[in-house]
Amino acid sequence: MNKELIVYFTEDGFSIDYETTGNKNYYADDKFFEDFKNNQNKTLFYFGFASRPRDISPSLSFIHKLSFRFIEYISQNPAIEFTKKPSMIEDFDAYSLMKEMPFAIGMEYISINWIKTQWTKLSEVFESELAKFGGTVQDFLKSINNQTKIFGRVFFHLVESKSDDYPFAFLATYSTEKAEMKSNHIPLKNALLEFQNQRDLLLKLLSSVSQAADKSDFLSDLIESGEIFSPLKFGKEDAFEFLKEVPLYEESGILCRIPDWWRKKSNMLRVSVAIGEQPPSAVGLDAILSFRPEIYFRDESFTKEEIEDLISKTNGLYFIKGKWIEVDQEKLKAALEAFERANELADGDGLSFADAMRMQLNPNKLLFQDEDSDLDIEIKSGEWMENLKKSLSAPEVNKNLKIGSDFKADLRHYQQSGFSWLTMMNNLKFGALLADDMGLGKTVQIIAFLEYIRQRRDFKALLIIPASLIGNWEKELMKFAPLIKYNILHGNKTELDFENADLFITTYGMALKLEKLRENKWDILILDEAQAIKNPSTKQTKAVKEIKADFKIAMTGTPIENKLSDLWSIFDFLNKGLLGTNKEFSTLIKNMSENENYSNLKNIISPFILRRLKTDKSIISDLPDKIEIFDYAGLSKKQVVLYNKLVKEIEHSIYSAEGIQRKGIVLASIVKFKQICNHPDQFNGQAKFAEEYSGKFEKLAEICETIREKRESVLIFTQFREMVEPLVDYLEKIFGRRGLSLHGGTAVKKRTEIVEKFQGDEYVPYMVLSLKAGGVGLNLVKANHVIHFDRWWNPAIENQATDRVFRIGQAKNVMVHKMITTGTIEEKIDKMINDKQKLAGEIIAKSEENWITELSNDDLMKLFKLEVV
Repeated sequence: MNKELIVYFTEDGFSIDYETTGNKNYYADDKFFEDFKNNQNKTLFYFGFASRPRDISPSLSFIHKLSFRFIEYISQNPAIEFTKKPSMIEDFDAYSLMKEMPFAIGMEYISINWIKTQWTKLSEVFESELAKFGGTVQDFLKSINNQTKIFGRVFFHLVESKSDDYPFAFLATYSTEKAEMKSNHIPLKNALLEFQNQRDLLLKLLSSVSQAADKSDFLSDLIESGEIFSPLKFGKEDAFEFLKEVPLYEESGILCRIPDWWRKKSNMLRVSVAIGEQPPSAVGLDAILSFRPEIYFRDESFTKEEIEDLISKTNGLYFIKGKWIEVDQEKLKAALEAFERANELADGDGLSFADAMRMQLNPNKLLFQDEDSDLDIEIKSGEWMENLKKSLSAPEVNKNLKIGSDFKADLRHYQQSGFSWLTMMNNLKFGALLADDMGLGKTVQIIAFLEYIRQRRDFKALLIIPASLIGNWEKELMKFAPLIKYNILHGNKTELDFENADLFITTYGMALKLEKLRENKWDILILDEAQAIKNPSTKQTKAVKEIKADFKIAMTGTPIENKLSDLWSIFDFLNKGLLGTNKEFSTLIKNMSENENYSNLKNIISPFILRRLKTDKSIISDLPDKIEIFDYAGLSKKQVVLYNKLVKEIEHSIYSAEGIQRKGIVLASIVKFKQICNHPDQFNGQAKFAEEYSGKFEKLAEICETIREKRESVLIFTQFREMVEPLVDYLEKIFGRRGLSLHGGTAVKKRTEIVEKFQGDEYVPYMVLSLKAGGVGLNLVKANHVIHFDRWWNPAIENQATDRVFRIGQAKNVMVHKMITTGTIEEKIDKMINDKQKLAGEIIAKSEENWITELSNDDLMKLFKLEVV
């Protein structure tokens, strides 16, 4: 495999790292990477002067664009020669840059404030580097890249006037320095006086004008006549000639201040199509929407007859309906053709909701023959559709949507809005992607929705999940909605008993095998960890997509970021046809990458995605600083065999032993049970540690894949030193890089080096620690996840370990994952501890696991016996 440089965006900045790829042409510059590690802001500044590398990743391309725009701002601001300080980017320009943000890891953090923060960092580098250089800004910029386009101090101004004969006025000015170090514009004729004895300075000032005159007869005539130094009145013909040549002047380094309507002339003439003014008679993607095309010049609507009249005129500027417009016969004909095509669509069978959304991706395909046309076609939402998209994209808390007392949870405000959003999506028959951050409670929102439906009508729902999540879902259902009747379709249990179950839970593997799932039509179909269907070509994905349902939900904590092909597959499941065919979408991705504009795609998919982040201030204020998650894992077949065999061995020996001998048997058995629950190879003393033989290993992979996608770090604690290296080896495959480890055998000096490396600037995704060696005395706040792979059953010791992360200096919410194998001693003791907090606080803290030996033989065997549904 080859590697490419990828940018990972964070709340306050970004990091750059390598990622393996199958494309050997991707950009991978080791020196550039090292420079970024050593001085990110300085390297970013100089990156903007370089030509964009070939085959650059979309995320790195955005960073290049950010720096390039900053350099552009400097070079286009003559006042900076006097102020030596760049101005802050305007909100409008920052927003325009945001619209070009690609799908990338951490894209949700990009905001106007984020861009302004990076702008400030670039400004600080510029000021520092300029001070070291010691010369002019122009010389400094040219010393970095001689091809940098520098704008001079001359400005051309064209403004509208009220004269009928000469409706425009022209003035050439130049910038000079005021006492307060700000740029001041004065007429160009003043330069003749200011530099009358300094010919070299005058020629330097006018060099950009001379360069432009070499390419423009119009400007050359103004110079020869001397009119360039005086205020001028322009007729519409001269103004039109001037405006057409503005790009030529600016290419020569002359800044032109002209009417906004000409700057935005790409939007001057447009075909605007308003879709969905009124509510449709039906719901869903197939609902037929109202469809109204119009032709606009600037913000004024024109009829077909008025456009035909304009086509009869010659090209030029015309003052019509109180506004200046440009008549371009070719564009007018193209607009009329698109308008007539739109009317044909409106008069025909209408446009479905899916077509209307998809049209925003490529309006030319439906309204124009020429895919390369530069005609502006605006697809805008009518009143009903706009209100709908707003309510879907940013759902409010619906306090009127009540769940009865049979639901045993108090939803947080964002969970209540998520539950009501799912209900709304169900009513509208739109597929929904619930993509909340890990730890925000996607499962409880789904259960709330199902319980709400159960209280109102009969339903049959199918939930497809990874096998390792069966235990989690069972626990959550029993805890929050005990009246929902569910059935597990796994292993040998394959009967669809619709009389005795509302919800059927199965795995992705079983969904491939069970043909009867495709023979029924379900009311609700839910996919947890929906990234399992991101590859559209696999048999598993195809099998899942063949299952029919009225309402579909996909759940994932890592929505699509760098791989847009994944996005198509999930939306092909949720809302088939919304993003076109796979081939059409691939072409679209290619065009978006070339144009670096992903805003249309984001606008289309955003109503169908609900994504909330732990870093969102409206969320974080309602969350504890430390979020505890119990992650349940099932046992593999091999684990079940070993576990049951050990139970029988203990049962035979424990009833015949007494005193210290009995206590020793119990404590030794607890250790063996824990080893089996971790991995059979730990119990057997083998070294392979294959993932498929351990439910915990599979569960660990799911948790860490999310952590990897979010570019976060995790500590994994185990009480067994012999498990440290197997976990390090296993996690290296998950994260694509090797992490760190620390145990009782680690030398004191080495411990310090390990901590410094983990806390350093380089991204270290994980560290595996033995609980006793790493549970105290370390500050590892770079991580914001803690996983207790096996439990000590002493809350005090576990909290000490968690506090390596959850301490002063931690800027993020800490996610604490406690892994428990279902039906085993791990689950039963965890329940005992939670049921008896006094026991946990007073007895366990003092005696650790010795309290278990005080149980009766019968109670011990109940504790040890495996109870797996």
